[in-house]
Amino acid sequence: MPTQQPAKRIAAPDIAARKGGEPIVSLTAYHAHTARILDPYVDFLLVGDSLGMVMHGFESTVPVPLDLMIMHGAAVVRGSARALVIVDMPFGSYEESPAAAFRNAARVMKQTGCGAVKLEGGARMGETIHYLTQRGIPVMAHIGLTPQSVHVMGGFKTQGRERAEWEAIEQDAKAVAQAGAFSVVLEGMAELLAARITKTCPIPTIGIGASAECDGQILVLEDMLGLSPRVPKFVKEFAQIGAAIEIAVRSYADDVRTRRFPASEHTYAMKGDKAPATKKTKMTGS
Repeated sequence: MPTQQPAKRIAAPDIAARKGGEPIVSLTAYHAHTARILDPYVDFLLVGDSLGMVMHGFESTVPVPLDLMIMHGAAVVRGSARALVIVDMPFGSYEESPAAAFRNAARVMKQTGCGAVKLEGGARMGETIHYLTQRGIPVMAHIGLTPQSVHVMGGFKTQGRERAEWEAIEQDAKAVAQAGAFSVVLEGMAELLAARITKTCPIPTIGIGASAECDGQILVLEDMLGLSPRVPKFVKEFAQIGAAIEIAVRSYADDVRTRRFPASEHTYAMKGDKAPATKKTKMTGS
């Protein structure tokens, strides 16, 4: 009998080919079970270094180590079958030199099985992006608001709200495309600038706080599900899972304290014990 072939996983060139076409859908994922849920509906899953803030309570993404990204990245690959999985290169793992970036990116791809890496920075990272792509590592770039540079930027500030800022950001987009990036994230960017870059940039733009003018969109899963205590202006909460979890936990706590849980159907009997016989109702004629 014929066996069903596994779904072909989307690859970086497939995303690149979507420029100007059907919008690209993406969400972050940090573990296997959410990756399994998201996989049928998204084009790529980003194992973002935002996991440091969302999962581990860091105040920024800066403290996230490479080993942590690899652990979460491998889990997301195991939990998915169709979507391209992209893993963020954390702060300090790629800035030193192209060779150091290659060494760490190669380790990420080998140990996670992901299909691409993402790194922050525009023109200044052009040489590194070129070095990686020429050696078989697909790179998604990231410009605009770059969270790893939060201390230099003085906070999480929207970029391009003054036209004087536009030229440098446009040059960043041009540089990463010329260096060989297959797509570029535009984060926290004024709508008019994001639209201008999307129109002129030859690779797909993935917006997060950069308007519907981009070629695709990404959000942090926990933000759009209503699990985060505070969300940026650009996030739409598509559900209120946090409130639902609180209701469920309160109900569980009440049942434990009143001994309603666990009930008999949640416990194990000894082997050989029979379930209580069900009483039969005597039938009488009319």
